[in-house]
Amino acid sequence: MAEEENVRFIRLQFTDLLGTIKNVEIPVSQLPKALDNKMMFDGSSIEGFVRIEESDMYLYPELDTWMIFPWITDEGKVARLICDVYNPDGTPFAGDPRGVLKRVLKQAQDMGFSTMNVGPEPEFFLFKTNENLEPTLDVNDDGGYFDLAPLDLGENCRRDIVLTLEKMGFEIEASHHEVAPGQHEIDFKYADAVTAADYIQTFKLVVKTIARKHGLHATFMPKPIYGINGSGMHCHLSLFRGNENAFYDENDPLGLSETAKHFLAGLLKHAKAFAAITNPTVNSYKRLVPGYEAPCYIAWSAKNRSPLIRIPASRGLSTRVELRNPDPAANPYLALAAMLAAGLDGIKNKLPLPEATDRNIYVMNEQDRAEAGIESLPSTLKEAIDELKQDEVIVNALGEHAFTHFVEAKEIEWDMFRTQVHPWERDQYMTQY
Repeated sequence: MAEEENVRFIRLQFTDLLGTIKNVEIPVSQLPKALDNKMMFDGSSIEGFVRIEESDMYLYPELDTWMIFPWITDEGKVARLICDVYNPDGTPFAGDPRGVLKRVLKQAQDMGFSTMNVGPEPEFFLFKTNENLEPTLDVNDDGGYFDLAPLDLGENCRRDIVLTLEKMGFEIEASHHEVAPGQHEIDFKYADAVTAADYIQTFKLVVKTIARKHGLHATFMPKPIYGINGSGMHCHLSLFRGNENAFYDENDPLGLSETAKHFLAGLLKHAKAFAAITNPTVNSYKRLVPGYEAPCYIAWSAKNRSPLIRIPASRGLSTRVELRNPDPAANPYLALAAMLAAGLDGIKNKLPLPEATDRNIYVMNEQDRAEAGIESLPSTLKEAIDELKQDEVIVNALGEHAFTHFVEAKEIEWDMFRTQVHPWERDQYMTQY
């Protein structure tokens, strides 16, 4: 395929613990070596991987992920393979996020589930760039939810992104302007968990690349602008046994099986802890506040959109739960691993599902919420990290290496934020005191 398509370079891609795509680019002459799992790289230079003295790591490409980028460089075409990371002794590297997800999926398979299907909905903002191609805070349109041109000036860019994704094999289901000015969403067809996480990473790369060609900067930062909606990445989840959707029961009033209810209960139980993974930045918690459609309260409903989890109307093979707190800054492999581990814990321990909350939680006061047993998601990254540390199920899902390095990096991030003096403080206090 590389020869037929005049591919000159191959990017061997993998993801670090913080969700950043890394790659080792090789000329096509080195492809046989890569396919023999002989490509080595220095793991000590990657965030959260290993120390200098144990730095050699190997990239094992997954052949199903072969993809030729539709954009052509002067030197010819570039393709990519997504890789798992291995130790020199041939064992999977414990800190590889893709490997973490595969480990949790193995637990699901041991419990009789063949697949977890995931339909992600990543949102992003498009900002204008200055003469140095650096992002400004000027959004590229004044559009709102489902608006059309001329309000939605991002339409051409978004259309280009969709066409590029389709050339790369994505099945795009919808693309539209989101609620906030400059905000967009492109939904692609669900896939099994590993493929879905691969898709999210590829999606981010394509969005940023095409936006740049339009002189725009695309960001997956959860809340780039105060006072308007932030960007989420709702995840639609379902478990299958072969061709049968384990979440569907036609005899249940809601069409939900006992398995689905236990899974849902597991998500609710562990939501505070996995928030550190699904909402992994200081900025993530600026989005999870009342008034901007993002969930802040741990509840579920089949009827309204204010709780953490809603049950979309489709039934049969499409029966699924929609978890609404994740944001697109999350490392998709770790986020899906944490969600799955939470749900499996619910199934293993037959956790009872609390009552649905079918009224608007945003208009309930604190006493109403307390009486209904509705707790809140963490309000800061620090709070989320502390919850994560106490949750054995999510910690075990990540594994000691990934957990330790992830928490270490996030505590440094929180500390840098906590000790920084922000413009808001100067505006507020400089003249007052």
